[in-house]
Amino acid sequence: MEIIKLQNIYYEYSEDIKVFDGLNFSLNNGQPVGIIGANGSGKTTLFSLIMGLSRPQNGDVILFGKRCTEEKDFARARRKIGYLFQDPDDQVFCPTVEEDIAFGPLNLGVNLDDVKKVTEEIMGELGIEALQKRITTKLSWGQKRLVSLAGVLAMNPQVLILDEPTASIDDNVIEKITEYLKNTNCSLLIASHDRRFLEDLRADIYLLKDGKLTYK
Repeated sequence: MEIIKLQNIYYEYSEDIKVFDGLNFSLNNGQPVGIIGANGSGKTTLFSLIMGLSRPQNGDVILFGKRCTEEKDFARARRKIGYLFQDPDDQVFCPTVEEDIAFGPLNLGVNLDDVKKVTEEIMGELGIEALQKRITTKLSWGQKRLVSLAGVLAMNPQVLILDEPTASIDDNVIEKITEYLKNTNCSLLIASHDRRFLEDLRADIYLLKDGKLTYK
């Protein structure tokens, strides 16, 4: 079953900067997909189009079987998608780690007892229990990356879209992320310069170049 489908997507910043020129892509339920490409090739823009944060000039964005054209369509789909930003400082904003992880499920209307339970479970799975009461502004980059991922996972998404999840973090943090993702039931769409990381996840790898995705 296709849960994300992009059909004939055209997107440009201006007449001189064309990002996608008839791009097609699909992600099936349970499928891990990795996207590689040079800086500026459009990986983050691709994710922005899927999330409805940007809109194509032409083409269709189809999420969970529904063509998305308006904000309400994307808002409905975003409840099922966990999106990890490239920079954790764009995502970690609550005063403490436990508050930050709890923010998403509370926003989805999950009751407080269940939020506490899922927060503790996710921290345990990522090995960040010791950070629970820490002030988020005092965390290292790698710690913020794990906390931002925990916040995404706490919302129990069907799809994980991860933008450079292993960038600028050390090997032990990468190992924790890899181990978790290997055992998740989520569909995975990951942009990364780290091909070994994608291969460890047994992802289908695509190259984004000149506005086209090519299976590698």
